[in-house]
Amino acid sequence: MRSTYELVRDHYAANDRRDIAGMLADLAPDIEWTEMDGFPCAGTYVGPDAVVEGVFKHLGTLFDGYTFTLERLLDAGADAVGIGNYTATHKTTGKPMNVRVVHVWSGSDGKIRRFEQFTDTLRVAETMA
Repeated sequence: MRSTYELVRDHYAANDRRDIAGMLADLAPDIEWTEMDGFPCAGTYVGPDAVVEGVFKHLGTLFDGYTFTLERLLDAGADAVGIGNYTATHKTTGKPMNVRVVHVWSGSDGKIRRFEQFTDTLRVAETMA
């Protein structure tokens, strides 16, 4: 059985390929995916379908070229921490975004069970205004 680190590493590799099915493959059916308060899709989404609708598709309606670039992935046992940057261009304002972000992941029994995002929501909001 793959570790949380390996599950998250594979998720990010699928993200780099723009492979949504690969990104969702190891998410638990009841995953709790939390986007930070103040972020455009703030809230907690339960289940892969809710993540796709509430996060991935929503961000696609707001931004062109929305990308997460992983800088470091840390192994913390049952948890993993991804550190990197979001880049995109807001569709309405045309302003570019480049903000630091930390993702905290938790897994068990070969599935990703929780995700929580931490980012500079003020910098994101400035892009949208």
